[in-house]
Amino acid sequence: AECVSGCVCPEGLFDDGKGGCVEKKDCPCSHNNQWYSPGQKITVDCNTCTCQKGVWSCTEDLCYGTCMIYGSGHYITFDGKFYDFDGNCEYVATQDFCGDKNSSGSFSIITENVPCGTTGVTCSKAIKMFLGKTELKLENKDYKEIQRDIGDDVQYWNRTVGLYLVIEASNGVMLIWDKKTTVFIKLTPDYKGKVCGLCGNFDDKSNNDFTTRSGLQETNALKFGNSWKQSSMCPDVTEEIKPCDVKPHRKSWAEKECSIIRSEVFKICHSKVDPMPFYEACVHDACSCDSGGDCECFCSAVAAYAQECTKAQACVFWRTPDIC
Repeated sequence: AECVSGCVCPEGLFDDGKGGCVEKKDCPCSHNNQWYSPGQKITVDCNTCTCQKGVWSCTEDLCYGTCMIYGSGHYITFDGKFYDFDGNCEYVATQDFCGDKNSSGSFSIITENVPCGTTGVTCSKAIKMFLGKTELKLENKDYKEIQRDIGDDVQYWNRTVGLYLVIEASNGVMLIWDKKTTVFIKLTPDYKGKVCGLCGNFDDKSNNDFTTRSGLQETNALKFGNSWKQSSMCPDVTEEIKPCDVKPHRKSWAEKECSIIRSEVFKICHSKVDPMPFYEACVHDACSCDSGGDCECFCSAVAAYAQECTKAQACVFWRTPDIC
């Protein structure tokens, strides 16, 4: 081989990636294009990883699963599948009444979707949460409790954290709502593989998340979504709505506003969470919300990406007096 100019570490020492040579025990670790010294710790989901001799050693706790529903019909399932479904009806977001094997469930969460804007896209307007015999309805920035005759007693607590209303139940279900169109549903690991609905089955595999109500595997988001509607009176969704094609004059404005997701502001997050699906969802929402609520749709879409960044340990301060 031809000679290459440059530095080489002496026998027994290793290149530390910063132009120095170190012993093996002092090798740094890399995570998302950043270097960490031996002994440094990072948090990945709910686990802590420690850098040891150039390799990460992590705790193996089971973590809460999170499903996110936001804006005009964007879903990220418990297993991380990102898809869009715009239906004007009530749908099962997630429940543990799935098939015969465990017909007795303890909870169900329903999202009621209504048109937002004139293009036909829909947003979540109200959430119904069934916990044993208690029904909670979250709507108009508030929630009310309705007691039913059947079911067990499931305790729950509510609190407000920043913008969000948090409802936490004794059966391991947590719901976080921004009082507008964003909902996070968190489940303890006990529910892995035991839930169904638009949020998928929480079995750590995203390729089987499109399981219909009848238990079939579907590849089409529309057929999958239609199977989870609560009332047979609602029409099926037959085509995906492209609001930027319907309102072309809004497209360049939407792209300009949403470019913040791909800009320097979020640079620290780009290597951790792919910005593209969030950018596309943002443009979709910014085109569609044309009957007031411009900011609400755009801000919710950017906040959704910011939330995923925070989960991946990349805190971004993106709100300013001019933006959201």
